[in-house]
Amino acid sequence: MSRSGADLALLLLGGFRTLVDAAIAELDRRGFEDVRPVHDFAMRAIAAGADSASELGRRLSISKQSAARTIAVLQERGYVARDTDPDDARRKRLQVTPLGYEVMRQGEAIFDELRDQWGKQIGAAELETLEAHLSVLVGTLPVRFDTPGWMARDLGEPA
Repeated sequence: MSRSGADLALLLLGGFRTLVDAAIAELDRRGFEDVRPVHDFAMRAIAAGADSASELGRRLSISKQSAARTIAVLQERGYVARDTDPDDARRKRLQVTPLGYEVMRQGEAIFDELRDQWGKQIGAAELETLEAHLSVLVGTLPVRFDTPGWMARDLGEPA
């Protein structure tokens, strides 16, 4: 059976979505029922230095207002906090809290478990071969986790 390029793209996207949905469901079972993929993207961006709504918006390719709403949700849930900037007392910096880091650690562990499950389904060698092929096709540099808005980026094309 011959598949189209669009079929391949949808299979890859489906694999991503299957893993993410399973990880979110497992986080829910582990007591983190309020976590969504965008929260992980945001916490990773904050941990990497996005310490304001403006900077978070730039890193996530979203508006400053959307970033501020995401920050408010993360603060309300205890995943991030605002602390006074040691260099400028008028400025508040964002930081991931220990609870936020725990959510990210749990998520990473869950993805390892899901990878192991896929290995059991198709065989560890087959999974390693799949990963090797994908590395050749897409490169070995990981996709940045702080850029979920990449599909909305301006490619200089007319609207």
